[in-house]
Amino acid sequence: MGISNFPGGKLWQVGKVYRRDNPVVSKGRMREFSQADFDIAGVYDSMIPDAEILSLLADILTRLRIGEFTIKLNHRKILDGIFAVCGVPEEKTRSISSAVDKLDKMPWVEVKKEMTEEKGLDAEIADKIGEYVKHKGSCELLDTLKADTTFMANKMAAEGVKEMGILFSYLEAYNVLPHISFDLSLARGLDYYTGIIYEAIVEASAPPGFVANPAVPPESTSVPAAEPPKPKKAKKKAVEGEEEEVDEASVGVGSIAAGGRYDNLVGMFTAAAQAEGKKAPQMPCVGVSIGMDRIFALLWPKWSEVERTKGTHVFVMAAGDGLIVERMKLVRELRNQGIKTDFLLKNKPKLPAQFSASEKDEVPFAIILGENEIKEGFVVVKEQVWDITEHGTKEKRKDEGTGEKIKRDELVDWLVAKGVMSM
Repeated sequence: MGISNFPGGKLWQVGKVYRRDNPVVSKGRMREFSQADFDIAGVYDSMIPDAEILSLLADILTRLRIGEFTIKLNHRKILDGIFAVCGVPEEKTRSISSAVDKLDKMPWVEVKKEMTEEKGLDAEIADKIGEYVKHKGSCELLDTLKADTTFMANKMAAEGVKEMGILFSYLEAYNVLPHISFDLSLARGLDYYTGIIYEAIVEASAPPGFVANPAVPPESTSVPAAEPPKPKKAKKKAVEGEEEEVDEASVGVGSIAAGGRYDNLVGMFTAAAQAEGKKAPQMPCVGVSIGMDRIFALLWPKWSEVERTKGTHVFVMAAGDGLIVERMKLVRELRNQGIKTDFLLKNKPKLPAQFSASEKDEVPFAIILGENEIKEGFVVVKEQVWDITEHGTKEKRKDEGTGEKIKRDELVDWLVAKGVMSM
């Protein structure tokens, strides 16, 4: 479908992407990696799609049980307004922005040095910028900005503050505010962002000293002075026109998700395809990209610790008299059908002891034999389910039910329908 015919809507895709900078495989920072993208394209009322995307991101990270996470949030208009008010020349805006974006990896003294010595910014202007970008907090930080008459006199800055106020009201409705840190140093290096920008981090992925969650209290909005940096290897000089890279080998895997609003990017791609003299259609967009490899790097240790170590699918038990012969017959029948089955090797075990044995191996199906059920041609099946807690441990889900009666001759089909694979 051509862009001129695309009405807009919600889009998603999962695929491979590539980065040009140096990989750090041990930190999940690879040259080729997998990414899940979620976007909303089209013309909608202000900040509604933006809030929807942030709500989606918070919901995904919560359901993944990634742990406490923080979504750092800023607005490009606010950041550009800061630079304009402080006196940054327009041609230096993006290069100074990229320096500010390193405040989570470098102390202010180094960021200022980069702006002044490497990028030629006047030291007095750098100090003015520092008074703004060292602040982070919650939505109360907007009141601090509104009280700054010099800042609010800038049209672009005032627009950004207004839009952020709308956004915060929507995020409160979505119950996302507890995860938000309004961070004036967040810049995101890509030029195509036109509105809000954000990135998600967890304690394991963040720079040293980060604590989730998330916002610095409004009465204490300045970032504490960073410790003096440790000596480090000389950085590889960047290609002309490109920024030098920050070595993230010592600061975790970095952000696990990031994105923002990019209202003009689609138009850039469609412009070349338009006939000369015709205006290219615009398609405002907002979206987020989730780094799957980075998330797997964080979750895999938890998953591997709680992974089942045995493949037994069925545990045959007896209620009342031991029914050892009947248990053996059913075990043989199920094994003949390729279903991994076990039972407690005792003549007359008590039922709680049999459940304990099955729970030790996290067997998902307990089949209970009773004398009456045997006569009637039935068995009782109880499904056993384990949940991963927020602490990364496994806990059996409580079930006060007595189980489901299944015809003996339909048992194998029932198990297969439940997902038990026969060998």
